[in-house]
Amino acid sequence: MNKPNHTHLGLPGLGVALLVNLLFALNVIAMKVVVDATSPLLSVAARMGVVALVCAPFLRLPPGRVKAIAAYGILNGGLFLLLLNLALHLATNVGALAIVGQLSVPFSLLLGALILKERLSARRGFGVVLAFAGVMVLGFDPRIAGELPAVLVMASAAMMWGGAALIQRRLGGIGVMTIQAWNGLMGFMMLAPFALLFEHDRIHRLFHMPPVALSWFIFSSLGSTVVGQGALAWLLQRYPISAVMPLMLASPVMATAFAALYFHSPITIGMVAGGSLALAGVAIIAIVRDRPAPEAQALSKTAANP
Repeated sequence: MNKPNHTHLGLPGLGVALLVNLLFALNVIAMKVVVDATSPLLSVAARMGVVALVCAPFLRLPPGRVKAIAAYGILNGGLFLLLLNLALHLATNVGALAIVGQLSVPFSLLLGALILKERLSARRGFGVVLAFAGVMVLGFDPRIAGELPAVLVMASAAMMWGGAALIQRRLGGIGVMTIQAWNGLMGFMMLAPFALLFEHDRIHRLFHMPPVALSWFIFSSLGSTVVGQGALAWLLQRYPISAVMPLMLASPVMATAFAALYFHSPITIGMVAGGSLALAGVAIIAIVRDRPAPEAQALSKTAANP
């Protein structure tokens, strides 16, 4: 993987970031429409099957990292998307789920501190608390309280994504399309048996999707997964995380607005308040840079003044 070598994205980078936000935001609508037209397990298994077929020419066995990339595929292409689809199946207010999905960022930070023993500064810890507080505020909104099962499932999906993010740190140097090939392959292999077991009576729905649902399915498989995730990986290979991830905060805002327009779902005061707190917490985590330890500061000064 190329080391990030530019601090500012510039117009090309900003254009790609805007594209990623747009694709991810529209994918919330796409997945809800497809799940309603088919079923949670079959729809995500079919989606990952399409991704696996499209990316099959790029499938490789990275020396020494097959287990890591396979585990990433299981978490990201399997468990995360399964829980996400179930949440969409249970929910009526899709905008609220877009906000809860942002818990993936604080979850990845917490898992890094617990599993990898990474240092969690007080400022980033405050961002984590703020993000979770925002989601709790959502729960007190009377119109969102009925969505509690979907919210809890979505929070679980965010945790799976956080775990996948930890593994992805070890995949540097592996091509974007190779990662997507494993993502699709492991997701399909994991989900297809359960889909056939529990939803075999709905298989015909996959082959009789209304044109609108079929269009959204193609978009979700190719536009959001292959192009969207690939473009985000392209950005992260060329620019610092601190420059890229804050821009991704536009995605849940756009998704909430798009969902409200498409599904005619309300945007409540609780959603605005809780969403603002959650996004503020995620922004703190993404933007704030930890101060180096005193020893590192001393070494830096020594190097600067030999």
